[in-house]
Amino acid sequence: MTGRPSHATGAEATPEPGRGTTGGHDGLDRMAERLTRRLAGRSSRRSALARLGAWAAAIPAFPVLPVWRGDARAATPTTRAPSPFSAKAQVKDDTKCDYWRYCAIDGNLCTTCGGGVHSCPPGTRPSPTSWIGTCFNPQDRRAYLIAYRDCCGQDACNEQTCLGMDGDLPTYRPQANNDIIWCFGTGSLLYNCSTAVIVGTAE
Repeated sequence: MTGRPSHATGAEATPEPGRGTTGGHDGLDRMAERLTRRLAGRSSRRSALARLGAWAAAIPAFPVLPVWRGDARAATPTTRAPSPFSAKAQVKDDTKCDYWRYCAIDGNLCTTCGGGVHSCPPGTRPSPTSWIGTCFNPQDRRAYLIAYRDCCGQDACNEQTCLGMDGDLPTYRPQANNDIIWCFGTGSLLYNCSTAVIVGTAE
């Protein structure tokens, strides 16, 4: 005899503990299991662990990102000389090693070799690259980015040789290392002297 099934009564109507109505739940379980197996088949455990490790390693680095460091530096204006060189630096005589722009220079001063603080002597050519230093100006009490550029093409004049070590980094960080002769690219590797050009403020 066919027709709509009659409703169960008594003990038959009570689901087993922990199972509930099995139809919908079993379908969801099977779907979740298929998705999990498909995902596991497409990505290895090693790659998943590598991604988790990369995220874990990146989290501590967020506070030292350049934006954060820039905000912190701007919030604390410079009120005193940040280095021993800056504490003794002067702003009037650019032919002396204690001139404020020379905090990270290493070489002969072009101001004593026929050139200027930002110009090469006649007969020499400026290098196409430079190293960067951050120098404190005691007059306005601000820090400036200084580009040090070698002048090349003639023998060294050796009139006034200076060595500034503020911010000097090892050779594997060449943009801030003052031991490298930067004359490659000028047609001559003969080093003559170095200039110091302001390229901007460091705040």
